[in-house]
Amino acid sequence: MAFKPLHDRVLVKRIASDEKTKGGLIIPDTAKEKPAEGEIVAVGEGARKDSGELIAPSVKAGDRILFGKWSGTEVTLNGEELLIMKESDILGIIA
Repeated sequence: MAFKPLHDRVLVKRIASDEKTKGGLIIPDTAKEKPAEGEIVAVGEGARKDSGELIAPSVKAGDRILFGKWSGTEVTLNGEELLIMKESDILGIIA
C-alpha cells in the first residue's frame, strides 16, 4: 500500500540505536529510549501561505533526520511501525 502524507507532514521510519554503550555495556530493552533519529519515507506536497502559494518542503525522501522525543503520531503500515509528523517537528537533517 502506497502512502503519501498531506500538506507539510512527513512519514518517518525510526532508525534503531545501538544495543551497547561505547564502554561495551549492553542496554536491556526495558531501559532503552525510543530513538530520535529516523529516515524520511515519504513527504507531503508542502504547506500553503495565506495567499494560497505553496511552500515546498525542506526535506526529501531518504534524508536522515533528528526529531523531538515526543514528536509525531505512531502508525503501523504494512506491519511496519512509522511516525507521521509535521515538518516543523524535525530538528535537523543529518549530512
